[in-house]
Amino acid sequence: MAPHIIGSALTVVEVPGLTVKELIGNASTKQDILSVAHETVSAASTEPWKTNQFDEWLHVLKGKIDVMHSGDLTITVNTGETCYVAKGERYRPLFPEADTEFIAICSPAFKPERCIREEEGSSGVSGELKDSLPSKVLADGYPDAIFHMCEKSPWEAALAAGEAYFPPTFEKDGGFTHASTEANSLITTANHFYRHSKDEWICIELSRSSLTKLGIVTRFEEAKPVGNTAAPEHTIMYPHIFGGIPANVPGIVTETFVMARDSSGKFLSIEGL
Repeated sequence: MAPHIIGSALTVVEVPGLTVKELIGNASTKQDILSVAHETVSAASTEPWKTNQFDEWLHVLKGKIDVMHSGDLTITVNTGETCYVAKGERYRPLFPEADTEFIAICSPAFKPERCIREEEGSSGVSGELKDSLPSKVLADGYPDAIFHMCEKSPWEAALAAGEAYFPPTFEKDGGFTHASTEANSLITTANHFYRHSKDEWICIELSRSSLTKLGIVTRFEEAKPVGNTAAPEHTIMYPHIFGGIPANVPGIVTETFVMARDSSGKFLSIEGL
């Protein structure tokens, strides 16, 4: 896939003493795999204790950060150093110096639901984060919204017939429908599996919680082949929908996007994302 713009920096928190600008992530680039934020602390301050449902790396560009963790132990992260905080670790960042700047990297990407903050009073940070990143995460830690791409003709035929849509390789693939939490990653997937297709293609945004209400299970598993084409090698977990897509049921499909292609059939982008 050719280099292309997927978003731009977005200020997700701006409260007295703290500004958080997201460079990559759910708010700025609509990506849930990874987030990168540039944070500026303008006054000495202390964050509440928190426990994240993601791995986090803190790299100090200017100033220093004291990180309290288990047993009230503290390590100091100085300018130029990087601190790793594992998923599930309870910790508390302290900023003893004004004009501190650091980069925070989270995997999977930061979302308010994945950060349990033991707020003491109201700092305003949690509220601003929730306003900036409203996407829903379910109890398993994965997003409610998932994406499936397909040829437009069979999708519209299923809609017209009032039937659930099943991809053509559904049975061969093991009785599930392929999907992804990352809409933008589908361009690479499409060019790997479907460049030979002559039909128009669309990207469907679905609600996992709505599928569950109909008894349709979604399991996160390693990438698997589509028909006779092997899956690319990587460690990302993908949502596999064990059933078809009942598109005519309200709440299942939340958005439909057009996938742009060039004259050779190469997939270029998902319009509107």
